[in-house]
Amino acid sequence: MAMLRSTLMSLAILAMLINLGMGANYTVGGANGWDTSTDLQTWASSQSFLVGDNLIFQYAPNHDVLEVSKSDYDSCQASNPIQSYSGGTTSIPLSSQGKKYFICGTSGHCSQGMKVQIDTLATSAPPPASPYSSKPPTSSVTPLVPTPASESHSSSPAQTPKSTPTVPSPTPSATSAKPPSSSAHKGGFLVPIIMGIIFVMTMLQAY
Repeated sequence: MAMLRSTLMSLAILAMLINLGMGANYTVGGANGWDTSTDLQTWASSQSFLVGDNLIFQYAPNHDVLEVSKSDYDSCQASNPIQSYSGGTTSIPLSSQGKKYFICGTSGHCSQGMKVQIDTLATSAPPPASPYSSKPPTSSVTPLVPTPASESHSSSPAQTPKSTPTVPSPTPSATSAKPPSSSAHKGGFLVPIIMGIIFVMTMLQAY
């Protein structure tokens, strides 16, 4: 039972892939086909042609199909075709993206409107670009780099510390020299007094 279910699922997927791989067939000009009575360009503008689709030209024996360049298409010039088809029924596969130009080579038919421009699109739109595949936008803000303290002080005159004025230190002689104390002055007065007392006592003993 499980094998049967798996087989049916595989067949369904295969059928879907085959359906996607097959292009659409467009009969050029619709019901009237490839002739001078059909507004071929209006018909083409109402269609969406994709790579893999097929153009079916159906026409009478007095017509043919020429694939030409853009300039020959505009001027209805049939002398230098890229490809030439005849036989009443022509199938042309649209194998590449871009524009193709077709005219009828019978004299006067192109100027009567028997011409068509086919714009073939890609089979699917390209996926949107991933935001991770592109480079991140460059920030216009410049990151701040810390400046060493010594460098910042030297580069800014306003931040340079003011030098402290040097006060001259006192010389040793000034600091060590002391004014004479009061005891030294007293000693200077006592010596002559003592000497005088000794002299008087000596004189008294002599008498």
